[in-house]
Amino acid sequence: MTHETALKSPAPAPATKSNRLTTMLGWLRTEGTLLVALIVLLLILTAAAPNFMTLGNVLNIVREAAFVGIIAWGMTMVIISGEIDISVGSNVALSSALLGVLVAKQGMPIFPAVLIVLAVGTVIGMFAGLFRALLNVPSFIVTLALYLGLKGLALFITNAFPNSIPSATFNYFGAGFFFGIPVPALVLFALFLVFLFVSRKTAFGRSVYAVGGNAEAARLSGISVARVRIVVFTMTGLLAALVGVLLSARLSSGNPGIGTGLEFDVIAAVIIGGASLAGGRGTMLGTLLGVLFVTVLSNGLVLLGVNAYVQDIASGAIVLIAVLLSSIRKETEHR
Repeated sequence: MTHETALKSPAPAPATKSNRLTTMLGWLRTEGTLLVALIVLLLILTAAAPNFMTLGNVLNIVREAAFVGIIAWGMTMVIISGEIDISVGSNVALSSALLGVLVAKQGMPIFPAVLIVLAVGTVIGMFAGLFRALLNVPSFIVTLALYLGLKGLALFITNAFPNSIPSATFNYFGAGFFFGIPVPALVLFALFLVFLFVSRKTAFGRSVYAVGGNAEAARLSGISVARVRIVVFTMTGLLAALVGVLLSARLSSGNPGIGTGLEFDVIAAVIIGGASLAGGRGTMLGTLLGVLFVTVLSNGLVLLGVNAYVQDIASGAIVLIAVLLSSIRKETEHR
């Protein structure tokens, strides 16, 4: 009897294989499809724009992708949890503006000024999370208010003028290279590994998916829904401030106009990457591919000499397509 039981014990294996097959098919439907689309886009732009595949332009794409992608890691967690944050662009603007004021107007050394800016960005994200979690205000409303308020504050404290930050060391972090790789791209990759680990291998990552899938069920299972919401918004606020610092370093100035429209590129990248606006779905790898797709397309339009207003139309179309894709995926899953 014991021997017979031992022979029967491996029975659950087929279910594991089935789960792996389901995961693989899901990958092919989202990340796999997006990878093919990205390759096709690269081939088209290579043929249409002779300067597209030059080393200088490729490095420029990687650098620009970093500014979108760093925030996108946090935004992925926000959207997986079933929320949205449209204030990140204004957070970037305020972070850059505040850094310029602290360094150029107040004479503060750059390093402590950067720490203050990162702290302020983190508090802004926490503020959004607290309003959503404790007062149950919809995240769209909270972050819309922040979107408007932070942008106005950035313009107010600078009188709408940039402030120069003349430091070669500081400029290196935004415009420099480390062994031929743009420094912001290294930051992007390092944070990608961190968020990949957090989302896939930690209890907090599983809690984010659970809250996005069904907040009430997550609450009944013992997950602190409020804590999850506060943390994901706080992380995103910190990342937005970090991008504000890196962009300021690249331009060697604190500019209240930095970050305009960045929130839409970030959200589009996350949704194109397979995240669902309904929550409970999304991956860091998908977001990475989405970031590359959005950045490559934007860069290609510039190289092709497309009118700036047409580029805005294209950006709007990308956001709309991203939302439609999210809705289609949701309908497909419910069938």
